[in-house]
Parts: sequence; structure tokens; C-alpha cells
Amino acid sequence: MNRRIASVGALTVTISVILFAVCMLIPFLFGSYFVCMILPIGYIMMCAGFYSESHEKHRAAAMAGMVFAAVYAALIFLVYFAQMTTVRLDALDGQAMRILDYSRGGLFFHYDLLGYGMMALSTFFVGLTIVPQGRADRWLKCLMLAHGVFFFPCFIMPMTGVFGSMSSGESSMGGVAALEFWCAYFIPIGILSLVHFRKG
Repeated sequence: MNRRIASVGALTVTISVILFAVCMLIPFLFGSYFVCMILPIGYIMMCAGFYSESHEKHRAAAMAGMVFAAVYAALIFLVYFAQMTTVRLDALDGQAMRILDYSRGGLFFHYDLLGYGMMALSTFFVGLTIVPQGRADRWLKCLMLAHGVFFFPCFIMPMTGVFGSMSSGESSMGGVAALEFWCAYFIPIGILSLVHFRKG
């Protein structure tokens, strides 16, 4: 049961990230927001699989990975549920829209970055628990540990005000390019995790 749940989680992560990449290219904002709420569900299931198989000496790292995954999920659900409900359906005034609308680089955009920073910490700690049983596992461990580096820009950059001009077309294209790069990086993590759990 543990591996089955984890395999479903890894498959969900992989499909969600692929769909997110496609929705960003089309562009289809509703679709990208929707799959961003599916991704944390799969990610928590995947992390639970790594936690369940972790050795006792890695249990603290596995627990840290699970907790950071939960913080990531809470922030992401907060951001994207607001985009699909309040922002999309309500007639908000200018100030409220500036705060809530993800696409304007305001508070909820910063929460989104913080959420993905928490995800990066989660992958780092989960990566510490993986005991490689082959080349695929070694790649998975390296990718998850290296993904932890994303914590620093996600945590620090919103404090610099660098996203203040997100409404310009050039900033928008740069943001899409950055997200596509992240997708290209994270899809192999989902695939290798699926391989890891399926092979036992």
C-alpha cells in the first residue's frame, strides 16, 4: 500500500508538471492554476512514500521533508484557490486586485514563491533520506538535493522588489521562461520517483 500510494503521487506530480508547462505555453491560466492545486496532493503522497521507507537514522530528515511539504501545500492552495474563486469571480477594486491577483506580482505572488521555496527545502531533506540502489536512484538523489538551492531565490527575491514590474510583457515572458526551466528540471524528479517506487 505504501508504494502504491507513493507511485500514484509520483505519477500525479509528473503529469501535473507536464500539464502546467503546456498551460503556460498556450497560455491557459485557468488550467495552470488548477493543476497547481493537484501538484501538492501528488507531492505529499510521494513524500509520504519516501518517509515510509526511510531508515531510522534518516527519520528526522524525512520528517522535515514531510513538514515542509505540508507548508508548501498550504501556501499553494491558499494562492491558487483564491485565483480560481475570488480573483476570477468577484469584482475586486484596484488595491484588492493588486494584493490578490497572482499575475500582478503582489502579496499572493510572493506567497507562491515562498511556497515553492518550502517545496525546495522539502526535496532537499527528502533527498537526504534516499539510499541509492542504482543509477536512477543516484540521479534522483542528486536532483532532489540540488533542487534545494531554489529555496534561496524563492525566499530572498520577493524582499528585493524585483517583481514590482511584472505587468510588462518582457517580465511576463521572462517569468514563463523561468517556469518552463523549472518544469524541465522537476519532471525527471517525478519520473525517477515513479521508477523508484515501482521497482521496490
